[in-house]
Order: sequence, then C-alpha cells, then structure tokens
Amino acid sequence: ACADQAEVDHYWSRLLEGGTPSRCGWLKDRFGLSWQIVPQAMERIMSGAGAARAMQAMMGMAKLDIAALERAAAS
Repeated sequence: ACADQAEVDHYWSRLLEGGTPSRCGWLKDRFGLSWQIVPQAMERIMSGAGAARAMQAMMGMAKLDIAALERAAAS
C-alpha cells in the first residue's frame, strides 16, 4: 500500500507507461500484468461510517484520489 497521494501518483504514472487504466485503482502495465495501486488510508476510509459513500466514489475513479475518497466518506 502507498503511504500518501504522491506515492500513489508515482506508481500509477510509472506502471501506466504503455499500459491501460481501469477503475478502482486498477491498471494493466505494458507487459499485460494487472496492478491495483492502493493508499494505506483505504483501510481507514473503508471501515468508517461513510464507507458506502467512499465505495461509490471509488467506483467512478481510475487512479484513487485519497482526498476525494475522504470527502465522500465525510459527506
């Protein structure tokens, strides 16, 4: 799991070079291997009272955005 958004962004951009994005943090790299780039904060976000709202927000994302997931969980 990635420590913060900067690390999510780093791995996402590097692994995506020549690959294809999918949703919920998944991508396929240039060799055809699938990866899910997940922040450490995901466990906290998905175990709170706003987990269903965060899950709904995540379903509309390719690369996971920690701040957007936290906003969705809090709303």
